[in-house]
Amino acid sequence: MQKSVIEYLECTVDRFPDKVAVSDAEGQMTFEELWNSARKLAQAVGIDGVTNHPVAVFLPKGGKMVTAFAGINMSCNFYVPIDVKMPAARVLAILDVLEAEILVTDRLHYEQLSAFCGGRRVVVYEDAIAEKTVKDFDLSKQIDTDPVYAIFTSGSTGTPKGVVISHRGVIDYIDWAVSTFGITYETVIGNQAPFYFDNSTLDIYLMYATGATLNLIPETCFAFPAKLVDYLNENKITFVFWVPFVLVNVANLNILASKKPECLRDVFFAGEVMPNKHLNYWRKYLPECRYVNLYGPTEITVDCTYYQVDRIFADDEPLPIGFPCRNSDVLVLVDRGREADVGEVGELCVRGSSLALGYYNDWERTQSSFVQNPLNKHYPELIYCTGDVVYRNQRGELMYVGRIDSQIKHNGYRIELGEVETAVLGCRLVDNCCAVYDYEHKRIILFYQSEKLADVKDLRSVLASKLPRYMIPAEYRKVVVLKQNASGKIDRKYYKDLANGKN
Repeated sequence: MQKSVIEYLECTVDRFPDKVAVSDAEGQMTFEELWNSARKLAQAVGIDGVTNHPVAVFLPKGGKMVTAFAGINMSCNFYVPIDVKMPAARVLAILDVLEAEILVTDRLHYEQLSAFCGGRRVVVYEDAIAEKTVKDFDLSKQIDTDPVYAIFTSGSTGTPKGVVISHRGVIDYIDWAVSTFGITYETVIGNQAPFYFDNSTLDIYLMYATGATLNLIPETCFAFPAKLVDYLNENKITFVFWVPFVLVNVANLNILASKKPECLRDVFFAGEVMPNKHLNYWRKYLPECRYVNLYGPTEITVDCTYYQVDRIFADDEPLPIGFPCRNSDVLVLVDRGREADVGEVGELCVRGSSLALGYYNDWERTQSSFVQNPLNKHYPELIYCTGDVVYRNQRGELMYVGRIDSQIKHNGYRIELGEVETAVLGCRLVDNCCAVYDYEHKRIILFYQSEKLADVKDLRSVLASKLPRYMIPAEYRKVVVLKQNASGKIDRKYYKDLANGKN
């Protein structure tokens, strides 16, 4: 019985030691090179008797980061990816939640990290892998419910929340993907997802499990879709798992009419709604590709449902999110009390081993999100309530409707608008605010009260130091006084409707 993701890599390095495992802007790394470097990093990170501790990884996306992940897991601890471009305030907030004692970085980012490492032990990548002697690592005490990683998402209270995922969750997910879609060592994966975004889990561990090559596409390629297609051809990419935003950009610029990804066979997407108008464009020019719509929040190990596109859709039809992945079960609950009938909307809830272990250092939020299955009165059984509204159609397919609360999905990222508001109010330029989402134009709009703010550019400048770029509002609307509802709270529905042209 497999109990660690490292067992995937152990088998693959025996089969394909000289095959390219990871390719990035700095070069290529074989499976044997990945394995040996990861062992050295495990030695540098590991502390005798210490297991299941978080290790923050402050590295740019690349082969070094993949190696760090493997080494940390070999040391029987779990990794937490942190974006080197993230504002210092958010990095500090994450480190405070983690109470992490060990950080991994490289020489280039050591000085940047040391400014807020607060006495924590810092392992420098280059120094770790320069070691000549390596001890064998020991996974005998590890079990499959131990954590493999934690990914931080936006928190509704303004505090980032760290979703902790187990080895078993990843193993179930990858075994399902390999057997369902027939991924092999011949696959060449074109990665788009940042490593602090859980979509990257599929890319990384398909490489581990099958011997496929993981090609980390340079971020600049996604800003120029024509160059992106050239890159896919030059590197013979056969498989992509991207956010729909990228596919939509290619379609909007009509790139495929003049050049096509000749080797591409699998086009998977997740993170937000994929419009059929743009999917139909891809299907027109690349009819032989397999198109798969994946759905799931971070809290259930990347994805819990999938739909392999098997019929023609009109441009204005919604695309199903499909059926549960193997060993996941999906409930559609009305008022969290009964199962919805066919065609009746309800909240999508999930049960199974794919569920996250919870939110790191946040018992209250964990217990409010992972709750007893209301349909099971006989023994403890946790489900995760996603906050997404869905229904089952006559074919039995799940259809996504929208969100219950203010959490949004923007360019593939899950964002709590409350965290945006917290950052705005914390800068002292604004007296009060309400952040809403314009779904038609896909932008965050900020309504704000202020007697101090003379130029919105000043506010944007402050927010750039507090929030990732994708969380910064695109439009700012000043109001004299924010409208209140009958309860004396900000009337968020009013501003949401206003932003979406309903008032």
